[in-house]
Amino acid sequence: MAEQDIDLRKAMLIMQGINVEVENTKSTSDGKTALYISEQISKLEKAKKKATIGILGRTGEGKSSLLNAIMEKENLLPPGCFGACTCVITQVEANLHDSNYIAEIEFISEEEWNNLIASFDKTDETCQDMMTALFGADAEDMTLEELKKKDDYAKLERLLSTKKIISERSSSTFANEITCYIIHSDEGGCYWPIVKSMTIKIPNCQDLLEHIIFVDLPGTEDCNKIRDNLWKSKLRECSAVWIVSDIKRAKSDRDPWGILDHCLEDLGPGGECKHINFICTKTDDMKPAEYLRSERLAEEDILRDSQDLNKQCILHRNKRAKDAINKKLKNESCKDLKERFITEVFTVSSTAYFDKKSNLKPAETEIPRLQNVIRSLNKSISEKICRDYINEAKGILSLIQSFQLDEDKKMTKKGVQTKLEKSLEKKLKILDGQFDSLYEILEQCLSKGVEESVKSFVKTKRGVILPVRPEKNNLCYNTYQAMCRKNGCHWPKNWNEPIDFNKSLTKHMYDNINAEFELMFPVDANDKKGKSMQDYLDKFNIFQRVSPSASMQYHFENFIKTQESNLKILLSTHIVEKKKEIYLCIYTTIQKKMTPGYKKAAEEKGEGCLMMMEKIITNTIEELKPQMFNEAKDEVLKMFKNLKLHIMTTLESELKRSVENSLSKTSETTMFDVSKEIQELEGLSQHLSN
Repeated sequence: MAEQDIDLRKAMLIMQGINVEVENTKSTSDGKTALYISEQISKLEKAKKKATIGILGRTGEGKSSLLNAIMEKENLLPPGCFGACTCVITQVEANLHDSNYIAEIEFISEEEWNNLIASFDKTDETCQDMMTALFGADAEDMTLEELKKKDDYAKLERLLSTKKIISERSSSTFANEITCYIIHSDEGGCYWPIVKSMTIKIPNCQDLLEHIIFVDLPGTEDCNKIRDNLWKSKLRECSAVWIVSDIKRAKSDRDPWGILDHCLEDLGPGGECKHINFICTKTDDMKPAEYLRSERLAEEDILRDSQDLNKQCILHRNKRAKDAINKKLKNESCKDLKERFITEVFTVSSTAYFDKKSNLKPAETEIPRLQNVIRSLNKSISEKICRDYINEAKGILSLIQSFQLDEDKKMTKKGVQTKLEKSLEKKLKILDGQFDSLYEILEQCLSKGVEESVKSFVKTKRGVILPVRPEKNNLCYNTYQAMCRKNGCHWPKNWNEPIDFNKSLTKHMYDNINAEFELMFPVDANDKKGKSMQDYLDKFNIFQRVSPSASMQYHFENFIKTQESNLKILLSTHIVEKKKEIYLCIYTTIQKKMTPGYKKAAEEKGEGCLMMMEKIITNTIEELKPQMFNEAKDEVLKMFKNLKLHIMTTLESELKRSVENSLSKTSETTMFDVSKEIQELEGLSQHLSN
């Protein structure tokens, strides 16, 4: 067991004992005070947020095998578990309660299924895949009424709006049980089209995954908007992303780079991602003769001390792949990626890691290196939880101890309260001014973005030019119609990125706010100090100096400082969540305003319909462009104001409440001495610091 886990258990045992004492004093002490202390102790058990690692990569790239190797369980996840279907959001986390493998499967609602059926288009490849997965290959030629008569349809309806839990002791049995919910088959009986999300919980992996969640981020959009929104929300939660590619395609594969480019803003200013790792898989899949020929090398160019040609070719290709990806990251096209994120490249072999006869040493498969990355992240989160818990516990004990000491006769209750409230008022006024300065900067950037957006989108003879793949001159009717039908964003099958008209419309606004927005809301709170909302909050402190450690006032102030620190932690989490919404609202506002135009364009059919669709979209922009861009600006500023107001009112109301409750105890009533427990917690705190 890790040292911080032992420290946390000690601290929790101390607080459990204190809670028993508090409960016993309720009948003899000030009941209101004891109740308040019990309430504070119960808050210590609040859940802590886990870190999310997103995995991007196509089916067949070895994502399932990669996780199996990391978890040290060769048959943990079935092949194709990650990415076999384009729309199932699959996440993997630790089972901390028993030794079973558990899958929690959430199905879409009956309403969502009815909407899906109503929007089915037999010419759409994704819809065809869904129908054949559910009902078999002959479903393409059947009407909806004919499908409803099939036994599979009745079973499907029974699953809608439900949650299914699969729990097995054996990993192989578990893998067989979950297969029909995540794998595609043209024979029918596969239920991934109605699965909203799946959470897989793995036992006996606490040192790796206690505070970490892996989530599959499929590379293509599902025609079900509900799941697409879930995909995007999961993406914005990622603190790290792994780009997984077969090493043979790592240098040339456009898919992950296209997806990454499309999602960059959701990961950075619109999300909380700090790390992007590029993982080349299947490094053991090597045919030396072919490799030497393709690289124009001779055996003597590869062989050094070892005479194992296969191994030397593997290691040579690994280095070439790392060099190629690192070189690409230095290109001007990847400038934003390199500046915003910490990037690393791994070359791994899951097969060789499990193969005892492999010519690769475990370290050469780089699986241990990845395990260390995860283990280190898990440990750092565990340490933070432990530190926060101990500091909170010390604050509560300081409150109890302040009731025992009354040597500061001159410091009356009213005097203390007045002093603190004046300090609180003064510091809130400073914080308000700092937040207002950020508001003004944001307003200026948005105004410039509105101005440039209005100027840029003008009528042209051809209509609005949409972003398309370089090898295509324009969009075909079906693709354009699908884009309109899906409110401006469509991800065609086998494309490495979507066509997103809304993103084109919002480009100038985002270009103008991105630099300042990343200063106001840095992904890493330790970066870019001095100009962020988080930095201003961190510097907020109602105490100028600390009283002598032996005094009642010291313990009282220590409690208030702890409450202040706890509030900052909660508000920091709130800031991260709200900044995502603020950043996204430019996109959602524009999309909402354009939706009637999209729907009207999608209805066009017959000769010349493509030109008519483009004309409708162009006219919609012309009619709305001043209004919709200004509405997007106003919505951002409104949400920023609401965030500022929430922070200010929370600090004021909660700190006043803490002061009032901590000073409400009558001087005639005494509570137990907790000086020994305070010393123990201070010792644990010092141990963690060291």
